[in-house]
Amino acid sequence: MQRIGVFKRIALNERRNPGRGKRRPSRPPNSVRPSPVITMSSTLRSTSVTFFFFSSLLISSLSIVLASESDHKYQQDELVTLWVNKVGPYNNPQETYNYYSLPFCHPSGHSAHKWGGLGEVLGGNELIDSQIEIKFQKNVERTTICQLELDESKVKQFKDAIENGYWFEFFMDDLPLWGFVGELHPDKNSNNVKHVLYTHKNIIIKYNKDQIIHVNLTQENLKPLEVGKTLDLTYAVKWISTNVTFARRFDIYLDYPFFEHQIHWFSIFNSFMMVIFLTGLVSMILMRTLRNDYAKYAREDDDLETLERDVSEESGWKLVHGDVFRPPRNLVILSAVVGTGAQLALLVLLVILLAIVGMLYVGRGAIVTTFIVCYALTSSISGYVSAGMYSRNGGKNWIKSMIFTASLFPFLCFGIGFILNTIAIFYGSLAAIPFGTMVVVFVIWAFISFPLALLGTVIGRNWSGAPNNPCRVKTIPRPIPEKKWYLTPSVVSMMGGLLPFGSIFIEMYFVFTSFWNYKVYYVYGFMLLVFLILIIVTVCVTIVGTYFLLNAENYHWQWTSFFSAASTAVYVYFYSIYYYYVKTKMSGFFQTSFYFGYTLMFCLGLGILCGAVGYLGSNLFVRRIYRNIKCD
Repeated sequence: MQRIGVFKRIALNERRNPGRGKRRPSRPPNSVRPSPVITMSSTLRSTSVTFFFFSSLLISSLSIVLASESDHKYQQDELVTLWVNKVGPYNNPQETYNYYSLPFCHPSGHSAHKWGGLGEVLGGNELIDSQIEIKFQKNVERTTICQLELDESKVKQFKDAIENGYWFEFFMDDLPLWGFVGELHPDKNSNNVKHVLYTHKNIIIKYNKDQIIHVNLTQENLKPLEVGKTLDLTYAVKWISTNVTFARRFDIYLDYPFFEHQIHWFSIFNSFMMVIFLTGLVSMILMRTLRNDYAKYAREDDDLETLERDVSEESGWKLVHGDVFRPPRNLVILSAVVGTGAQLALLVLLVILLAIVGMLYVGRGAIVTTFIVCYALTSSISGYVSAGMYSRNGGKNWIKSMIFTASLFPFLCFGIGFILNTIAIFYGSLAAIPFGTMVVVFVIWAFISFPLALLGTVIGRNWSGAPNNPCRVKTIPRPIPEKKWYLTPSVVSMMGGLLPFGSIFIEMYFVFTSFWNYKVYYVYGFMLLVFLILIIVTVCVTIVGTYFLLNAENYHWQWTSFFSAASTAVYVYFYSIYYYYVKTKMSGFFQTSFYFGYTLMFCLGLGILCGAVGYLGSNLFVRRIYRNIKCD
């Protein structure tokens, strides 16, 4: 008997290991310019109307999604729907197909579809009514679903699925059930293996009064796949009373020993100690050095000889005071990524807090839906930060800057998603995003995110865009002297990401395992601590790198501070390559494309976020130290 239930990710992983590169291609068998004159008041009015209308629409939509996961109460003998969802290779989580892409018993007539929220569709879910009769608290003895006549085509499809370790997913009352299509058994009469199909499903349902608490699926009655045979596909239902409350029904799907292992707590403690050490070290070195520098630079000496000696010995960060606030190259791009990164930082913090308060891991696609909605509603942050930075550095083409800021990250994700979607369409996978969903995402960006970015841009350039540099920028740029190789911007940039990566290394393992190995990530308190540690470490490391760069009389600190922090994402991507080959059994072009495509999308966001945090921290540091010296 096959048992698939709460701990499917342990049992299934032990039973199925097709091996990388050994399985067949896993396509399912036989599956089928705004105007430049914009006043402040008019912009505020138009964007405010757009904001309130569409935010209300989105929030109501989100509440509908969450409402479908709330209390489901049933009357005696009331029909309970069993939804079939998807099927695909167990080792390839994103490679999923419609359940009926395999020749299982199709329900007669038109089957109802359950359309979930935006995140559920993007997650590749398609729930179809199985039309298997299940009534609340009514046991069902072995009952025939249908008789399956095996012809050559059906046998081939099932055999391909079994060889590739196909598993399926059902839902009942928003609770998942899992099972394998079949197994490979050694043939006693030959050295070959025999393909056998599970033909009976036992559905065990636990209830508390009028609510379903837990569902489980076991399978049995293995039958060989032979052309010309007729198989009876059957099911049985057993109801069991339980004292577990509805509020605790999802706890059984959470892997407490894995996520709350001592190594997880140790990693948090280790990262926290690193933060204390690093901030203390930075404070001690910089404050002591800067105090000595201030004393030398502020000293007024009438002794000509001493003055000449001081001038000849003067070196370091004060010598570049006339260039340190020179606008960086590609100001539009830097402003856009810093603004976007500031938005992403706030977005991640907001989503984590919502996940802690609202248990978003319970609902299918709830995290994705929340992320998209919050991204749209926080777009004014990117516009405000980007426009303020662009205007303070003397930028004139603010409309170009605004458009670039509003579209940078979404269009990067769209480009990656377009490639992955093309692959999914070619394979006929449920991972392919429907056209209607694309339209919804575009409408959210065009009518909520873009107007809010415009609003933030107008506010930013008017309220925080006035130049306020402590030192005047000289007309002729100062030549940058040659320094040792380790003080070059490229080396400083690559070294800057090591410590931030070290602070999140362990948490990346848990996040990757949750996303790629069927575990439910629920420890968002851990994630909040790790995120705050990442921000602090990133700021500290970037400030140190910027100080060493300025001491080397290199005033190109803006992009260096950004890349120094953003390089954390490079190390995360390198780690993902290691994780793919060592920690997973993924294989095939489809899953490999989705793995590295999704990871690239994640690392782009992480790099922009960390880069913005690093730049903003360094910018505050640079302004602080040059504000206290005498500038000519």
